[in-house]
Amino acid sequence: MKYVSTRGRAPALGFSDVLLTGLAGDGGLYVPETWPSLDRAQIAAFAGRPYAEVATEVIRPFASSDIDEADLARMCDEAYATFRHPAVAPLTQVAPGEWVLELFHGPTLAFKDLAMQLLSRLMDHVLTSRGEKVTIIGATSGDTGGAAIEAFRGRRNVDLFMLFPENRVSPFQQRQMTTSGAANIHPIAVKGTFDDCQAIVKAAFGNRSLRERLALSGVNSINWARIVAQIVYYFTSAVAIGGPARPVSFTVPTGNFGDIYAGYAAKRMGLPIADLVIATNINDILSRTLATGRYEVGSVQATASPSMDIQVSSNFERALFDAYDRDAEAIERLMAMLAQSRAFTIGPDALETVRKHFDAGTADEDQTRATIAEVWRATGFLPDPHTAVGLSVARRHLSPEVPMITLSTAHPAKFPAAVEAAIGAPPALPPGFDDLASRREDYVVLANDQSVVEDFLLANANAVRDEV
Repeated sequence: MKYVSTRGRAPALGFSDVLLTGLAGDGGLYVPETWPSLDRAQIAAFAGRPYAEVATEVIRPFASSDIDEADLARMCDEAYATFRHPAVAPLTQVAPGEWVLELFHGPTLAFKDLAMQLLSRLMDHVLTSRGEKVTIIGATSGDTGGAAIEAFRGRRNVDLFMLFPENRVSPFQQRQMTTSGAANIHPIAVKGTFDDCQAIVKAAFGNRSLRERLALSGVNSINWARIVAQIVYYFTSAVAIGGPARPVSFTVPTGNFGDIYAGYAAKRMGLPIADLVIATNINDILSRTLATGRYEVGSVQATASPSMDIQVSSNFERALFDAYDRDAEAIERLMAMLAQSRAFTIGPDALETVRKHFDAGTADEDQTRATIAEVWRATGFLPDPHTAVGLSVARRHLSPEVPMITLSTAHPAKFPAAVEAAIGAPPALPPGFDDLASRREDYVVLANDQSVVEDFLLANANAVRDEV
């Protein structure tokens, strides 16, 4: 299988090259040239099988030209053996027709572990086979950073630089990034917002000289392998409650659009999904876009669900690419308008296509807090604030005929202040995290300045090559 850029001016690549490249050289995002499909018998056969086995089956069509199936199966086994729950991503029923998909049983208590634990093994496999090293640069609004650092710490083929907005992630999230003690890990607090961090990362990839000198690679959800790994739990959860014999709907707390785009990919592969509901907090650019057709960047507001405090949802470009019938020139025009005026308007036909696949809703701070308390008291399940945003929105999109699964993206212990404000007591820490608050932090604070960050990369990366 080959992968093409949403902007049409980068070469088509195989899976291993897309894995290491991250962002396309033309600034676009890689997507598969064609969507693989699974028939209903194949999907039904996932029922009752170990998560790692299903992951191998779902991911294989995307990687088979580059990764031997036995190697892929081994890496899936290793990745998901790190999870605390034997089901890896278990379902909990919270009301008739309402389910929560628990995606927080990995080593950093966030859904990002499901992709990152596999991604690190895939990258290490390819780099070792090629005798190469890379410099990974990423931006995080909270959970991606901790998951990436845990997955890549100590790996000899990689230096990892993770940018996060200073004072805009939870203390728990920050300490997960800043206490690894690994020499190949470089956390960077940027004096700005997540969107500023993401813009610096994108500009670094757009700097051809820097990209080649540092052998830059990315682990944000712009990396196609991240999306591929996240497709798996849509299949496992749907099959667990009756799919593919009946359709299932999903509500996804969404910031950068990667997690819900994985649901769209599952749908394109043949999973019967009735509705994909985007759940946003008050940073509601995606909800506004679906309502009006106007994608207009506003200012980021700090909330109790910081991983969703985003105004530029990078992966939405992938959905637009299909909505515009894969017209790369149209996407390039939209992205140029976004860069110039911080806004663009989606054409009527494309907007109709987007609305065919996605719905959206918003939960404000009061609704989020109330949902945490209500669900906890009624069911004993304690949602973190991101999950609460999802549950609040999901309940406005219920259908009596179709079960709704809300993705629970993080453990409540990662957001103790928000949870305590809702229920009057802090959430209990899971085993293994009791000493996190006392671990020594190691990170740098840098200005929101492209050249300052790039100079830091050049001074600290091991993969620096001669000038090109």
